[in-house]
Amino acid sequence: MTELRGNELEVIGFVRAEGRKLVNGEGREILLRGVGLGNWLLPEGYMWKFPEQGDRPRRIEGFVERLVGSEKAAQFWELYYERYIMEADIERMAAEGFNSIRVPINARFLIEDGEPLTIKPHRLDYLDRLIGWCSVHRLYVILDLHGAPGGQTGTNIDDSERDHPDLFTDEKNKRLTVGLWRMLADRYKDEWIVAGYDLLNEPLPDWFAAYNDQMLPLYQEIAGAIREVDTRHLIILEGVHWATDWSIFTEKIDDNLMLQFHKYWSTPDTDSLRPYLDKREQWDVPIFMGEGGENNTEWYEAAFQLFEAHNISWNFWPWKKMDTGNSPCSINKPDDWHVLVQALEGGDCPDAAVAERILWDMLDNLPLDRCTYHEHVVRSLFGSGGGR
Repeated sequence: MTELRGNELEVIGFVRAEGRKLVNGEGREILLRGVGLGNWLLPEGYMWKFPEQGDRPRRIEGFVERLVGSEKAAQFWELYYERYIMEADIERMAAEGFNSIRVPINARFLIEDGEPLTIKPHRLDYLDRLIGWCSVHRLYVILDLHGAPGGQTGTNIDDSERDHPDLFTDEKNKRLTVGLWRMLADRYKDEWIVAGYDLLNEPLPDWFAAYNDQMLPLYQEIAGAIREVDTRHLIILEGVHWATDWSIFTEKIDDNLMLQFHKYWSTPDTDSLRPYLDKREQWDVPIFMGEGGENNTEWYEAAFQLFEAHNISWNFWPWKKMDTGNSPCSINKPDDWHVLVQALEGGDCPDAAVAERILWDMLDNLPLDRCTYHEHVVRSLFGSGGGR
C-alpha cells in the first residue's frame, strides 16, 4: 500500500465549514495555506511596471493592440494565458507546502459583453486544465470573481470601465454576475478539488459606501443561484472596503460559509484581527485571510505566523509578477521594456516589429524556469522552518 504524504493527507474530498473550522472530505480539520494567481486571468498594470495609463486589463489590451494590431494581439494574449501559469508552477507550489490557490477571474475573460450570458468556451479550458493540475498535485482551488460585470469596486483592480462600481447601478450587470456564478457552479459541482466560490473580490471601497446596503442581498441572490445547482461547495464572502469592513454581515446566508478579510501594510497584531475573531465567535464560521502580501519578509513572517496562531486560513498575494523581490517568482523584465512604458506615458510608440520583439521577450520570460525564484519569500510565509 502506497503511503500518503504531505498534501495527499489533507487535500482530500470536499472542503466544508464545520463550526469555526474547515474540514476536508474525511472530516479532518484543515487550514488553507495558499497563494494567489494574480495578474494571470486579470492582468494588473502595476505587476507589469506600467503607469496609470496601463493599469487594468482593458487598458493593457488596448495598448497591445495599438502596438501590434488585432491579429498579433490575439496571439499575444493566448500565449500569455498559456505560459503565465503552467503545471510547473502548480507542482512547485505543492512542493513548497502550499495546499491551495486562489484564482482571480475577470468576467470579460470568460463571457462576452452584454446579454444574454454568452460564454467563451475556449477560455473555460484554462480553468479546466488548472483544476486538473491541482487534482494531480493536491492543491485546493478557490474561484474568485475579481472583476465582476460592470465592476464591484470601481477601480483598476476590477477592470472598471469608468472608475465606478456599475455592478450596483445596472441590473443587467447583476443578472450577468448571478448567471456567471450559476454556470461556474454547475460546471464544477462535482469537482472536490474546488474548495469554494469567492463571490466578489473587495467590493465597494468607502467612497462608494452608498451602495453597501445592496451587498448582502446580492450575495444572497448569487448564493441562491449557486445552491440551485451545487449544494456542496463552500460559499466565501468578503467584506466591503478592500474586504476589511464586515459590518455588512448582519445575516448568515448559508450553512456552508466562510468569511474573508484582506490584510495589507497594517500592523500584524491580534488587535488588528479582533473584529474578524469576534465575528467568527458570533457566527461560528471559519474565517480566511484571502489576500495579504506586497511587503517585506519581516512583515510576512510576523503576519502569517499570526494567522497560524489564531487558526486562520490564509492566502499570499501574488505568486508571480515582473521585476520583484517580494513575491516568490519574479518575471525578468525585458531589456527594452522602458520603451513601452514611455509610449504609455505619451511618448512615441515603437514600430510594430520592435514592439512585437519586446512583448514576445516578455512572453518568453513567463514560465517558471525562466523566472528568478525567491526561496526566502516562501520561507518567510511558513516561518523559519519552512512549509516542508
